[in-house]
Amino acid sequence: MKTRAIVVIGLLAALLAVAFRLFASAHVLSVPPGFEIIEFADRLRGVRTLEFGPDGSLYAAVSRDGRVVRLDPEDANRRETILDGLNRPYGLAFHDGWLYVAERHRVVRYRGSSYEESEVVVPDLPTGGSHWTREIAFDTEGRLLVAVGSSCNVCEERDPRRAAVTRYSADGAREEIVGEGLRNVAGLALHPGTGVMWASQNERDMLGDDLPEEEINLLGRDGEHFGWPYCHGDRIPNPEFRGREDFCQTTVPPALGIQAHSAPLGMAFYTGDEFPVEYRGDLFVALHGSWNRSERTGYKLIRVRVDEGRPVSYEDFATGWLWAGRVAGRPVDVVVGPGGELFMSDDEGGRIYMIRWVGDAS
Repeated sequence: MKTRAIVVIGLLAALLAVAFRLFASAHVLSVPPGFEIIEFADRLRGVRTLEFGPDGSLYAAVSRDGRVVRLDPEDANRRETILDGLNRPYGLAFHDGWLYVAERHRVVRYRGSSYEESEVVVPDLPTGGSHWTREIAFDTEGRLLVAVGSSCNVCEERDPRRAAVTRYSADGAREEIVGEGLRNVAGLALHPGTGVMWASQNERDMLGDDLPEEEINLLGRDGEHFGWPYCHGDRIPNPEFRGREDFCQTTVPPALGIQAHSAPLGMAFYTGDEFPVEYRGDLFVALHGSWNRSERTGYKLIRVRVDEGRPVSYEDFATGWLWAGRVAGRPVDVVVGPGGELFMSDDEGGRIYMIRWVGDAS
């Protein structure tokens, strides 16, 4: 009897697990009226950043497996691994015929019909510590920006490239610090009107559930300091660095605060023409979700309203990956497709979603 009871309990547990996976599928997700969200691709466990190439294909960094995958935007079943054996690839960017890939310890660029030709552009990025993602983007002058997070929660770094965004020429020369005091930038997006680079910022932990807010920062002038580790938010001193209050007053406060511990990662300005006109020029940000809050937060895609080149507010856009305190998925990155759709990655579920406008749903 005891053996039979164990079997029954096991079957019930398996059925509950299947039921939860079914609930976590795309059809329970929520988007605003007039929009539709569908599952575009699956079986990509650990998928992180996305980028559309000049060939119209969707490129995805599957960091956990150390590879980059190319997908047909019309049929995700037509996919191929174009790069393999990489060290936690994260940032992807195309420039002058090259595909740039940021690994944990370096940036390499590739080209050729099957990306067989490669050059190491930045060979010695700092490694170790808490934050391994290396986000990259190109500015209006064709220069490469590389974001490297801190090695810790709150500390003074020895390497100036940590907790900073550093700029290089496209071939990796002329290293310059663009912005420092940025604890962990995991998303970069170039504003299409002003040409200013925007950065998502994961702020410090261990100040409670609601402090400090996560940040969207604007990298306006070279060498600006955004506060970490000495202060957070609007120049509020951190308790670990008493006596640096005067320095905090010289730092740049965030352009927009977001709920603490939401973990904003990838982001993209909406530059397509499929969505209604009021969405054009706004910013979409993937919130990866909290790990260190008594009540979970994040796990969604938000829309940041932009006015005169600055963020003014934010609101939920796609939700449903957090249900009854359980996590069904973790948004990572978002890109605008050639047809004006949004594509969003979920590393927890191993999926890529597509969000499109289908008309008035009233």
